[in-house]
Amino acid sequence: MKYSIVMYSEVGSDDFRLDAEYWRPDFIQNAALVSAEHRIRDFVTPNIRNIKSAPVGRDFEYLEISKISLDNLAYETTPVVVGEEPDRAYYILQPGDVVVSTVRPNRNAVALIGQEGIIGSSGLAVLRAKGIAPEYLFAFCKTNYFIQCLVRANKASMYPAVAAKDVLDTPLFVPSPRFEALIAGLIKDALLSIDIAKEVYAQAETQLLSEVGLIEWRPEHHLTFIVNYSEMQQAGRWDSDYFQPKYGEIVDAIKGYAGGWATLGELVTLRKGIEVGSGEYRDAGIPFVRVSNLSPFEITEEKYISESLYSEIAQHQPQQGEILLTKDATPGIAHYLSEPPQPLIPSGGILRLRSKTDRLNNECLTLLLNSLLTKEQANRDAGGSVIMHWRPEQIEQVVIPIIAPETQGEIRERVAESAALRRQSRRLLELAKGAVELAIERDEAVALGWLAGEVGDLVTLGGC
Repeated sequence: MKYSIVMYSEVGSDDFRLDAEYWRPDFIQNAALVSAEHRIRDFVTPNIRNIKSAPVGRDFEYLEISKISLDNLAYETTPVVVGEEPDRAYYILQPGDVVVSTVRPNRNAVALIGQEGIIGSSGLAVLRAKGIAPEYLFAFCKTNYFIQCLVRANKASMYPAVAAKDVLDTPLFVPSPRFEALIAGLIKDALLSIDIAKEVYAQAETQLLSEVGLIEWRPEHHLTFIVNYSEMQQAGRWDSDYFQPKYGEIVDAIKGYAGGWATLGELVTLRKGIEVGSGEYRDAGIPFVRVSNLSPFEITEEKYISESLYSEIAQHQPQQGEILLTKDATPGIAHYLSEPPQPLIPSGGILRLRSKTDRLNNECLTLLLNSLLTKEQANRDAGGSVIMHWRPEQIEQVVIPIIAPETQGEIRERVAESAALRRQSRRLLELAKGAVELAIERDEAVALGWLAGEVGDLVTLGGC
């Protein structure tokens, strides 16, 4: 049994909290690591402009919480046409802003904004640094100390959430100029690596589309078109959207490719994940990968299940060389397991694909599955009034071009290079975060010594 003895004067010293959870021993110990003399609000600009009070009157890129990577500096934005703004589109962001999710703070969704023209979700706290490097502020917000501060600040009873005020009131470890510059340099190097990784991956995508003659192709929605009754009978579909000409254009381009084509079912075997109810989630155990946890570049972890739930759980463990492909909710997301994965179990909304031929290498096939060639076929096939479902028998019939061997090799090299750069970026972030955590828990001298052992000559990092 764990308990804390707290003076009544402490209960109302900052934010009146009588709930026992707030006074857990580990939370108290974590809070004692950093002096409350300096708080984040002392180093950021207040009053961030928003589109409700200052409409932008233009198309923009929208950043929602779910599009922020939990493991690295990457994030994705969605283009929004003026007049069609999502309800939660709110903050007008600038390069250098650090945004922190106020929803489910334990997930630690934090991003460092790198370009103009982004509107952020109202579920973000926006930190516009002043008097401190934004890169250092980002690294600080990725520390376990910061996460625990926000988890402790949670007041919601149903869904974990904090207020922007809780983020701003978090005590900040103020670094020496040298330490700040070093951490900022590591983050800058990590950003550079991720930017180059994106560029290399985009080159592979461009090469693929150019190879099949679709580099200039853009999907066009037709209001009217003619379909033969025999085509509808053959397809077993009566909904008009299924027969949009754009889908036929994609399939015709693939089938007309000089290198030939095959159905996905001819290239791979498909194996379904397992169904798990929310009541079977655990606080620890084997990571349970749902569709929302999968992207072409990473697998995030937030739900766990116990080995004891399944007597033959090993048979559900993905293996190196397999491709994970989503079939439900957001069908058509593929992730290639190029290295032996950590123990994890995919949900029933994810298929495990294993190659049964050498006609396509796995890197090229994964790129094809993530490309518009397959996305458009998924859009055509998938059905469902609430959650989209792409049935395995439909997936097996997806047509795939058999890319020329030389081009396959070039694509493999680019995809592998992009993956290596992402790993490098993640490693640099881990070093920066680890050093800040050590400085908080011990002191800067210990953190610098640890970094020296990890990366050698610190002078060469980030231009410091």
